[in-house]
Formats: sequence, structure tokens, C-alpha cells
Amino acid sequence: MGAKWVYFFGKDRTEGDGKDKNLLGGKGAGLAEMTSIGIPVPPGFTITAEACVQYYNNGKKYPDNLWDQAKAALATLEQAMSKKFGDIENPLLVSVRSGARVSMPGMMDTVLNLGLTDQTVIGLAKSSGNDRFAYDSYRRFIQMFSDVVMGIPHHKFEHILSDMKDARGVKEDIELSADDMKKVVESFKALVSKELGTDFPQDPMTQLEYAVNAVFDSWNNQRAKTYRKINKMSDEWGTAVNIQSMVFGNMGDDCGTGVAFTRDPSTGEKIFFGEYLVNAQGEDVVAGIRTPEPIAKLKSEMPEVYEQLVEVYQKLEKHYKDIQDIEFTIERGVLYMLQTRTGKRTACAAVKIAYDMFAEGLIDKKTAVLRVEPNQIDQLLHPMIDLSVKYDVIAKGLPASPGAAVGTAVFNAEAAEAAAEAGQKVILVRAETSPEDIGGMHAAQGILTATGGMTSHAAVVARGMGKCCVAGCGSIKIDEKAKKFTAGEITVNEGDMLTINGTSGEVILGAAKLIEPELSGEFAEILNWADEFRTLGVRTNAETPADAKIARDFGAEGIGLCRTEHMFFEGERIDAVREMILAANEDGRRRALKKVKPYQKEDFLSIFEAMEGLPVTIRLLDPPLHEFIPHTDEDLQKVADSSGLPFDQLKAKALELHEFNPMLGHRGCRLGLTYPEVYEMQVYAIMEAACELKKAGKNVKPEIMIPLVGHAKELKELEEMTREVAAEVMDELGVQVDYLVGTMIELPRAALTADEVAEYADFFSFGTNDLTQTTLGLSRDDSSRFLPIYVEKGIYKEDPFVSIDTSGVGQLVEMGVQKGRKAHPGLKTGICGEHGGDHASIDFCQKVGLDYVSCSPFRVPVARLAAANAVLKG
Repeated sequence: MGAKWVYFFGKDRTEGDGKDKNLLGGKGAGLAEMTSIGIPVPPGFTITAEACVQYYNNGKKYPDNLWDQAKAALATLEQAMSKKFGDIENPLLVSVRSGARVSMPGMMDTVLNLGLTDQTVIGLAKSSGNDRFAYDSYRRFIQMFSDVVMGIPHHKFEHILSDMKDARGVKEDIELSADDMKKVVESFKALVSKELGTDFPQDPMTQLEYAVNAVFDSWNNQRAKTYRKINKMSDEWGTAVNIQSMVFGNMGDDCGTGVAFTRDPSTGEKIFFGEYLVNAQGEDVVAGIRTPEPIAKLKSEMPEVYEQLVEVYQKLEKHYKDIQDIEFTIERGVLYMLQTRTGKRTACAAVKIAYDMFAEGLIDKKTAVLRVEPNQIDQLLHPMIDLSVKYDVIAKGLPASPGAAVGTAVFNAEAAEAAAEAGQKVILVRAETSPEDIGGMHAAQGILTATGGMTSHAAVVARGMGKCCVAGCGSIKIDEKAKKFTAGEITVNEGDMLTINGTSGEVILGAAKLIEPELSGEFAEILNWADEFRTLGVRTNAETPADAKIARDFGAEGIGLCRTEHMFFEGERIDAVREMILAANEDGRRRALKKVKPYQKEDFLSIFEAMEGLPVTIRLLDPPLHEFIPHTDEDLQKVADSSGLPFDQLKAKALELHEFNPMLGHRGCRLGLTYPEVYEMQVYAIMEAACELKKAGKNVKPEIMIPLVGHAKELKELEEMTREVAAEVMDELGVQVDYLVGTMIELPRAALTADEVAEYADFFSFGTNDLTQTTLGLSRDDSSRFLPIYVEKGIYKEDPFVSIDTSGVGQLVEMGVQKGRKAHPGLKTGICGEHGGDHASIDFCQKVGLDYVSCSPFRVPVARLAAANAVLKG
């Protein structure tokens, strides 16, 4: 019999497993599952995602038997509907829709009303008794099919429709008569002939085959590829195709269509949330062609249908135990469900829904934690508008995706992407976004649209991305060609500063003041639940008391990386540092370092106090000395004038310290070995600060980290020096402090010889930024020019500086942990590169048995949740 490519779903027969999203896609699985639990769904069949994979593997040819199976399913559908596909008396019409395993709203193609021809439209008019409906459906089909399948731009048809409305003096499509629609159909067909030199296809089976091809092909259109790249989805999945009997929301005032969520996808509030249109088809709601009505109004307009819809949505949410995104059509007062899928939601909503569903007994605590995506909550950790400061609101739209965004106005996706590449922050302003805008939406800080509702493309995609969005702001008039919009008397041009508040829907002229977020309420509780499950510690990278406090408030359990070189640039101390660099001998260096030490001690006192009771890992000086001296004559002269240091000496020293490859040059422990007085000064400052606080009754836990060790003998010498200085200080101050001495593993040799290095270390901290550079032979700064191409070509799945290269760098980390612990069973291990805040890298850290991860302060909640996910997902 061969492989099965097609699965039927209908009231009397459903073949597919409604839980198998990988095979049937999210939409197909939802249709099968809804049918099986007795929800009214128009019957149809699904061509599997595996068929799409084979289609591409076979050079865009269908697998054997696929079309035969599709024809057999079509015959079953005809029987179920008592209609014939292509029949001129009572034609069966179908929708052809995509459906990947994970929702990709608007990214792939859909064709509605398929099966209409010059002959079948007459049969549809006759069987429905409604000429206007029949020809409205035909003109919709020609426009959609021609755009999706034949490549004729959508707007060319819109111009024809707009001209007809102007000629009739009307604003809405629904105000056009049956005769008007017949004329529009003829004009549409003439456009097709003119554009393609061929007539619009009149064979329904040919239409179906072309439409299935188009949906398969749309898996690899640019917007779909961009969406998958942004959302880290595999290109290997393919999309299923759902062919479903049409039901019609455009037959009159007892018909309609809508999109709804079982809870508010922006706030998470437990209310039925959605929009609908009377006498319309689905794309009218999603595309923002007409402004829809709130779902609550349906209760008064069609009370029986509304009550049935409420019953269905409640049944679906209880069945799936999660927020559902549903689509429905009402045909002559009868409700049909066209889709249910897990609803995309903002981070704010994700937290509230998870918390509430646990409180309602719908899900357990483990599921609640897993429902909040670690990377998604990043959007809760960024500034909001400070409501205590006055600002100038120039317009108000719908609060489609919460948060605040400040940037200069741009009016197309290309401009947004170009600005983002140049490091500029922008607000993308559009009449309404379309799937082609996906790259610009990703690049922008926020999105503002003039039309569309809370379930429009802009709203749904922005919420999924965690972008702030104000939609349906009808009071602004956009002139895309002139690159400006007006709000009353105010004109905003491209490049003007703008703020949008996606929580309130406000559009604000200029840059509003933003405030930092706090952990509170349900969010803090979800993170506390996460802490119950995770085994990885979470620390922060911080050099200032302010950063340390933020991180501690966010739940950091210590500092995993305190970079002392950042402190050297503060205030007057940089002059003493430069004096030390210019010194001709050790005595001169020690005199200069004596001036630096009080500053360093103050730094460590403040950091230890901010992190009292928690470990603080302090990395001794890492960068090469030339970084503390300017390179241009102009800057050198400024330093000479302000510090009193001779220009000639500064210039000579800058030339002397110049290195061709400083990343692999005289830095890290190499500085400590050649100029031991530098590291001695830092250890004195650390231990004096720790001892003074211990005497004052404070609990301090210093961890002294020696960077860039490649050979065990380097660490042996510097560890001995560190312990001698520490002992001297503790003896002198008469107090004992528990402290650790360890190293950063950031060179391949250190990982390969970790058993030897571990003899002299209390802990290893994997500095994966430099370990990635030294393992892959890539400069983090220079490789940004070509690494995106490597990712695009699939050489690296992700940028290895963003997500750890598990098969290369990861092997060295794993080897370092295993060899280190074999030689030193009590060895503590952690990671302190940028990877410490990356979800996928945290999964890896859990697998190889690290004790903790360390990340920037604002990534601490992300890391806490990701560490719990790593345990719960196994």
C-alpha cells in the first residue's frame, strides 16, 4: 500500500491523531482533535508535513500515491457534504491552508473558495439563492489565487475594487451590489489575462493542484524563512496542507466570521477575547480590511450562536489545558469552528495564565513553570513608560502588545532593517503590516498601525515576538510615499522621535521617560516555583553595586564575574593606572599601584556589601595594558594635558605596547606573571576589604579568579602568591575569611589539561566568550561580518557567540569538568560568558553538570526559568 500521506477528518470518520502536530501540523491536528471531541468542524483532509518534506527532497514532485490518496479523500468529502467538486449545479468549494507544527501566523499561504469557475459560480448563486454572495466569493477567489499561486500582486486587484467603490460612492465592499461584483470579476479576469497572457484556470482539479503546490512552496518563501530564523524553528519540518469544505460568512447579515482567544493574549485576563465581522470571510478580520467588532457584541447580535461559541471555547480550553486561538464562521446562523491552536501570548499574559491555571487546578506547578518561555520573559524585564512624567499623547489606538518603545519613525520594513543594522532604534509605522514586513518588525523597537484590530497580523506577530504594538490607530493618516503621518494638526516625518505604549495604546510625540521593571506578584511566584525545580545556581556578571543590587533583586545567588579592569577607568584612578604603565621599573610601578589600591578596596567593599552572604568571584586584571592608553595623537595629547604625564612618554609607551593580536597577547595571567605587583595589589585590596567587613560582622565570600591560564604552572605560581598575600592580610587584621582561588578556563589547552590545572584550583569558571574565540579561531568582533552567512548556510545552527557550540566548544567544557573533578572531587564549576543567559546554553550546562551559570543582571530571571526548564524537560 505504501506510505499514508492523506488523513481525513469528519463527523463520522477521523483518521489522524489530534495530538500528532509533527505529522498533521498544528492546524490539521487541531481540526482532527476538535472533530473527535464533537465540536462542529467542516469536514476535510490533511496532506501531511512529511509529504512536504518529500516534495522538496524529490525536486518539488509529489511522493508516489499522494495525489491518488488526495482524490480518494476528496470523494469522501463530496459524500459527506452531498456536493460535487466542480459540479455546475451544487458545487463543493474548499479552502486550502497551510499548517506547520508550530504556528507561523500569516507566514505561509492560504486560498479560500477554491473550485469556483465561470460555470460553478452560476451553480453557487443558484444553490444559495444569492447572486451577490456567489460573485463576491468568486472575486475573492480570483484575487487570492492569483496572488498566492500566480504571483500577481494583491494591490493590483485592490485598485480595481477601490475604483468600483469610488464609482458607486461607497466605502465598504459589502455596499457593492451583485452586478457590481460581476463587473469586478470580469475586470479581475482581464487583469490576469493581461499580466500572464493566459486565462484564469477554469478546471477545479488544476486549481487544487496549483494551490497545494503553492502552500508547499510557501514553506520556503522569504517571510517564512525569516520568521523561522527569528523564532529558532527548524527548516526541516515542512508544512501540512489542510483542504476543508468551505463554510461561508459572507452570505448575508445572519453570517459572519471571527478570531478569538479563550483568554486575553496581551494581559492573560480570564475573559473571552476576540473580534468578528458580519457578512465577511476570515481574511477580512486578520488583514484589517474592515474594523471588526468586539466579540462581546455578538451576544446581542446573535445570542444563540454566542452561547454556543462560549460553550465551545470553554470546552476547548479545558481539553487542551491552555489558552486557545480559535477561528470560526457563522453560516446562516450555524456555528462552525475552523481552527484551534495554542494561543500566542505576551510574556505578561504567559505568566498570568500559567499562574491562574495552576490556581484553578487546570495544570500542575511543573506545567505552569514550563508554560512560561525563558526567552519570552525578557520583555518583562525592560523599561516601561514613567507615568509620573508628563508626555504629549498625539493619538490613541488599540493596546495590541504591551510594553513601551522609543525610536525614530520609519515607514517601511527595509528602512527599519537598515536602521537597526546601523544601530538605530526605530518605530515601524504602517497602515497595516503584512507578512512581507516580518524582517522590519523584528528590527523595530515597536510597531504602530493605522488599521487592523487586536487579532490583526501586526498584533499577533508583535505579541509572538514580544514587541510593543499599537494597532488600529485610525486617527493617524499615513502618507507612505512622503514618509510621514499626521495626527490632527501634528505631522511626524521619517526620522522624528516617537514613543508608543502598547499597554495603553498611546502614541506619544518625542522620547518619553522610561522606568526599570520590578519582579513582583505572579511573576515572582512563577520564578519561585522555578527555583524549586532547578539544580543549577544562577549568578550575575556585575562590577558596580547598582548592577549587583538589580541582579540580587532579580534573584541572583552571587556574582560569577566581577571584571576589575572596568573599575580602572573610573574617575582619577585612570591617571594612576597610566602612571603605573609608564613606570620604568618595579619600584615606580609599585608607587603608582599604591595610589590605585584605595580605589580598588573601596570598589570591593561596596560590591561585598551589596552581595553580603553570597559568593563574589573577582577576576584579576585581564586585558592588555595598551587598552588603558589612547592610540591617536589627539587623544594622547588630551591625556597628557589632563594628567600631567609627558606626551612623548605616552606616545612611546603606546607604540611599545602595540600588539598585532592582543587577544592572544600580553594579557591575563601573563601580566600577573611578568608584573606580579599588579595582581598582588588587587589581592591585597580584595582581602583587606573582606577582612574589614568580616570584623564588622558581615558575611563575605570572596572568590579570586586568575584569567587566561593555559598551563598548570602558571596557576601554581599565581595561586601561591594569592594565598601568601591573603594569609598576610588575615594575620595583620586578626581575622579569618573563607575564600577560594580558581581560574577561568578560556583556552583549549586549559580544558585539555584540566586535571593538572585542577590541582591548584578551588573552582573553574568557563569563560566561553574567549573559549569560543580560541577554539573556533574566530574573532568575536571581526566575525560579525561573515558569521550571519555561516548561520544562513547552516554551517553553524546559531551564532556560536550567542548560543554555545555544543559539539566543539561544548566538548572542551565537558572534558574540563570531567577531568577537573576527577583530579579534584570538590571542584566547583560554572560558566560566566554571555552564554550564561542563553536558554539553549543553559540546557547544555545542566547536561554537563555545572554548578552554576552567570549572566547579566537583566538575564537572571531568564536563567532561573531556563535552569528549571532544563530539569523539567530532561
